[in-house]
Amino acid sequence: MTAMTGPAGPDEAVRRGGRMKRLCATVLIMEAVVIWLAIPVALAVDHASARRAGVAGVVLAVAAVALAALARRRLRWTLIGGSVLQAVVIAAGVIVPVMYFLGAIFAALWVIGIGLGRRYDPGPLARRAEPGSRSGGL
Repeated sequence: MTAMTGPAGPDEAVRRGGRMKRLCATVLIMEAVVIWLAIPVALAVDHASARRAGVAGVVLAVAAVALAALARRRLRWTLIGGSVLQAVVIAAGVIVPVMYFLGAIFAALWVIGIGLGRRYDPGPLARRAEPGSRSGGL
């Protein structure tokens, strides 16, 4: 038994939520890329304040990357934080109106990803309900 793989090896780690973690992290990383790309659009097309657009974009993109990195160890926190991030990205439409649309697309991808993760990889969220099981950071 090692600290990284646990008693059953890497296959057990995949069964315990590896697919859902990867799916959530992928959505968040792609969202970070879109947020980064929205900053120059905000400046060129929407004539938003450079400071407001830059700060909002950087904060949201860094939050998305941080949550993607967190998915590996704390899936439950990532799901909560990622859901809040989706709402904040939609709300960023106040600064960059196209973010209403892009935020809604990523929120839909987020909800679909969680749904597919629960369907095909129920382990990480179902383990918490088992008596005597440790949450493993979920």
